[in-house]
Amino acid sequence: MLQLKRTFQGMLSLFLEGTCPLCQRSTAQVLCQDCQCQVQRCQLPKEERSLQQSCPVFAWGVYSGLLKRMLSALKYENQPQLSEPLGQWLAESWLQSGKSVMSAASIVVPIPMYEGKKRERGYDQAELLAESFCAASGLRLRSQGLERIENTTAQFQLSPEEREQNLAGAFQLGRALQRQPSQSVFLLDDIYTTGATIRSATQTLQHHGIQVSGVLTIAMPKMTLQTALT
Repeated sequence: MLQLKRTFQGMLSLFLEGTCPLCQRSTAQVLCQDCQCQVQRCQLPKEERSLQQSCPVFAWGVYSGLLKRMLSALKYENQPQLSEPLGQWLAESWLQSGKSVMSAASIVVPIPMYEGKKRERGYDQAELLAESFCAASGLRLRSQGLERIENTTAQFQLSPEEREQNLAGAFQLGRALQRQPSQSVFLLDDIYTTGATIRSATQTLQHHGIQVSGVLTIAMPKMTLQTALT
């Protein structure tokens, strides 16, 4: 479905030009060339993309500059098409890392939004990112692997301690994983900050005997990255 959509959009782009959602310049692509170059500058060096946390994290870029602006537009400005290049860039760097060889049998589960928020927004950005990532990487997607059952407060408003409390019991196993998979799971989210969301989701999966092999994320704040590397 995603490939068909991309083909259709590619055909349309031969005849029509839109505007770049980040700078409003005319472009036939999702982003204009200038904005794409600026976002690409936020990509992490190869040696800093893989972080050995309690659950290994693979991050594409630093949550700053135009990458931060792009993620904000994706989430809050009704620009779901921005998920396509972001998911593809994450997949490309993942494949280049060589980790994909060991993970070919794994499945990808996006961190879900609360259903009410998803209806209000019209889409779940992590689900769209995972769809694009899986289309480019070849890993299998399980969009309904987890379900968020608590309408939690936005994490950026909270302290690290409050984040953990906020997400306690926030998830339950989704229907896509009701039959326990033999494959391990990679969780995918747009931003990795303190890891509280990932820990809560991981606990839910592990409670059902499902192994979590790692985390895939588009961006990580500088402070989180510095802490992880020290």
